[in-house]
Amino acid sequence: MTPEQLVRDHTVYSCVMGSRAFGLATAASDTDLRGVYAAPTPLFWGFDKPPTHVEGPAEEQFSWELERFCELALRANPNILECLHSPLVEQLNDTGRELLDLRGAFLSRHAHATFTGYALSQRRKLDADVRLHGAPRWKHAMHLVRLMTSCRDLLRTGTLTIDVGPDRDRLLALKRGELAWPEVEAWMARLAEETEKSATRAPLPAEPDGPRVADFLFRVRRESALQQHPYSEVVRRVVSGGPGR
Repeated sequence: MTPEQLVRDHTVYSCVMGSRAFGLATAASDTDLRGVYAAPTPLFWGFDKPPTHVEGPAEEQFSWELERFCELALRANPNILECLHSPLVEQLNDTGRELLDLRGAFLSRHAHATFTGYALSQRRKLDADVRLHGAPRWKHAMHLVRLMTSCRDLLRTGTLTIDVGPDRDRLLALKRGELAWPEVEAWMARLAEETEKSATRAPLPAEPDGPRVADFLFRVRRESALQQHPYSEVVRRVVSGGPGR
């Protein structure tokens, strides 16, 4: 089975990400597609495992295998968590609905470290641009402010919202380079301070609900194996402890 077939035939959830999901789209914005596919369980039984991610087949499309996606979400990977909270869902089956129902299980206070760690790495890149070229890459600066705002609000409320709402106009002005860099620096400093204050009383658990996610993944893998087995009904009765055991 080719990577393209995995995405085409086994996607459980896909969404639009990037500027369109963030409420920052303009006429020139691309459509970034992100998705999750559940590779059939028998593909894991050989030496060659299915890919953990696939680029394409469409332009600006990227998908993760379900297990890898859950692993990254449990680590509070910012890109993955935001993907789970996109308001623009493109494709969804029953497994995908259950994945979305698990959104709260992935959230924890680890998000503070992962979001701020990513923000610091991007800030260093912006500062290097300013030193070398006299100005940052304004689009990257816009997305950094957006990410910092999202992190602050997550720690304040326990809910991850990725649409920028009333900040849209000011963020787009930032993207166009209409704000002075010192003003942007002050904006980032204020967000960083508010984030640190919010982290101390964030209404989030210390750890994600790993067992709940593991149970979900196990059930998906088991159901896939039963569907693929030539004696699936017999196997299903044995697994469930029914007649034939």
